[in-house]
Order: sequence, then C-alpha cells, then structure tokens
Amino acid sequence: MANSPQARKRARQAEKHRMRNAGMKSMMRSQVKKVVYAIEAGDKTAAQDAYKSAVPVLDNMARKGLIHKNKAARHKSRLNEKIRVM
Repeated sequence: MANSPQARKRARQAEKHRMRNAGMKSMMRSQVKKVVYAIEAGDKTAAQDAYKSAVPVLDNMARKGLIHKNKAARHKSRLNEKIRVM
C-alpha cells in the first residue's frame, strides 16, 4: 500500500481514471454492438445510423488513447464494409 501522501493521491487518481476508462470502453463497445446487431437484422438504414453515431465515439477513444488509432480504423473499416455489402 502507498505510504507517502503523494503515492496515496496517485493511487486515488489511478482508481478514478480506471473507472472512467472502463465506462468509456463499455460505451464504445455498446456503440459497435448496435451497428453489428442492425447488420445482423438486415436493416441497412438502422445500421447506417448506428455507424454514424459509432464513428465519433471510436475516434474519440483513439484520440484519448484508450484504444490504438489503428484499432479504431479497423473497426470502422470492417463495419463500413459489412454495411456496404448489405
């Protein structure tokens, strides 16, 4: 356990950041799942709408460093490809 005041503060901050990051990642995964479920249902307009709302979330997560920028690009590319072939 942290003994110095600085170490205790860093431990508190790390816990806050961890909780915030976990929530943001969960929200990102939910946005991606909405697109996937719309694609599986065969509803192209719903999939396009969900994709449009998921793209800024993915970009934001990459900008904040929660996911790598290539992972965001990969998700966007694969989802867009699935929507185009519908």
